[in-house]
Amino acid sequence: MPVITIGLLWHSLSSDNLGVGALTESQIAICESAARTAGVRLKFMVFGTQGGSRYAPEGADITIGSRISIKQMLTGRSPFLRELELCDLVLDIGEGDSFADIYGNKRFLFLIASKIAVILKGKPLILSPQTIGPFKQWWARKLSAAIMQRCARVFARDTLSADYLRALGVTKNIDEVIDVAFRLPFTRPLAQGGDRIRVGLNVSGLLFSGGYSGGNQFGLTLDYPGLMRRLLSAWATRPELEVWLVPHVVPDDFPVDDDRIAIRSLAAEFPNVSVAPSFKSPSEAKSFISGLDFLTGARMHACIAAFSSGVAVVPLAYSRKFEGLFASLEYTWVADGAKLTTDAAFEKIEQGLAQRVALTVAIERGNAIAREKLTRYERFLAEKLRANVESVHSKAGAAYVHSQVKP
Repeated sequence: MPVITIGLLWHSLSSDNLGVGALTESQIAICESAARTAGVRLKFMVFGTQGGSRYAPEGADITIGSRISIKQMLTGRSPFLRELELCDLVLDIGEGDSFADIYGNKRFLFLIASKIAVILKGKPLILSPQTIGPFKQWWARKLSAAIMQRCARVFARDTLSADYLRALGVTKNIDEVIDVAFRLPFTRPLAQGGDRIRVGLNVSGLLFSGGYSGGNQFGLTLDYPGLMRRLLSAWATRPELEVWLVPHVVPDDFPVDDDRIAIRSLAAEFPNVSVAPSFKSPSEAKSFISGLDFLTGARMHACIAAFSSGVAVVPLAYSRKFEGLFASLEYTWVADGAKLTTDAAFEKIEQGLAQRVALTVAIERGNAIAREKLTRYERFLAEKLRANVESVHSKAGAAYVHSQVKP
């Protein structure tokens, strides 16, 4: 069976942000399914952020690539560049939403430099489903558009990103699908006894801290810590509810982003609530969430875990990635933390909890849309893998013929 090596750029199987890990595990699952259709065997080389966790899908042939260093690339001493030579094609998922300049120029330049490296190596570069932009600086818009026009394909994971691509002038090689984490494998736990409603509150340590820089970095129009406390005050005293605090970003060395620190603080104030484990993998987190009856949270991949496993969910948005993705699924039960007051967000979440049945009906429709979109993405990958094998065979045949020609 032909073997193809796929470079997974800006993926991670050790990130303490389980959302990035969910993208990677899901991407590998989709690629393996496409490979079976194409009749090939895959090897993966993963390039991206390293964290303190360790998880990987069983049975996959995976190598963790070298650190990406702009300095090493400029001086010609980059193991990353040498390892790119081993890849037949590269899938770049940009950690889901990092292909933007809103997180600072340093992060943006890392994303850009790695893409340029792939293109200069002559490897097909596919931008896997992700949020594209925004690019607030004119030079970032021009540079990003120029690079994307040289990609084999650019997949937006929501309608807003697809529209943004067209506004940048990138039109000929784009498609709109959905976040690959809708395909994250999970195991639903056995049904719990009793009649209590299992409610999950995913607390974002980042928003609880006011953002990376503090001082309401994301421009929320509500009091996020106050909203968390108000929800717990309302729920912890209701005997029909079993309330769980659920983390989804668990770094040991980055307290401003650690959901567990905020959760410990809240658990001390509300001792009647339960605290979910510090999950060891994205699939473990999704498996736990799939056993809930309702979830609200500000970590998008915690919300996707709920949605894709059929659990009623009210995402608490802090950026346009929420609006774009869930609007693409025709799902309106989103509380926008950058538009709503604390009172309005509280009421929206309470209404969602009360109308769980209506939410699950809407989620069922949304998951049907997601399945169709990801089937289209998988079909593209299968065709790309098949074309890669045919290209190799064609070149080998041409080389053989050339070698038989007598001078």
